[in-house]
Amino acid sequence: MALKIRLARGGAKKRPFYRVVVADSRMPRDGRFIEKIGIYNPMLPRDHAERIVLDAEKAAEWLKKGAQPTDRVARFLGAAGVIEWKHGNNPKKAVPGQKAKERAEERAEKEAARKEAEEEAKAAAAAPAEEAGEEAAAEE
Repeated sequence: MALKIRLARGGAKKRPFYRVVVADSRMPRDGRFIEKIGIYNPMLPRDHAERIVLDAEKAAEWLKKGAQPTDRVARFLGAAGVIEWKHGNNPKKAVPGQKAKERAEERAEKEAARKEAEEEAKAAAAAPAEEAGEEAAAEE
């Protein structure tokens, strides 16, 4: 059984309140859990004492049994001194996917074709005016 220490959402619409729970990873987010080990109230200010309330002993016990914390809960546990938390590193986070790259190339090709057509139209419009100026100079 794969155990997770994660947040289970409660509260009203636009008023979130979370329980920090130990649950089987196959259970729904707000579904059945094994044990509640804390609460998280994001509506309180960051420096408020009751924003995050964790039972560090129970968390450490579940970690020893093999429970894996989610990223957010790992951050909480790191702040509580239960585990050593370090920021994740995902260098490919902002790199666009294959389809996005293809769309960008198509847009660039269309833009280049449009600019080329505009330049040709300007050149074609300027060419008759130059010819008329040359004919007037030849008549004098």
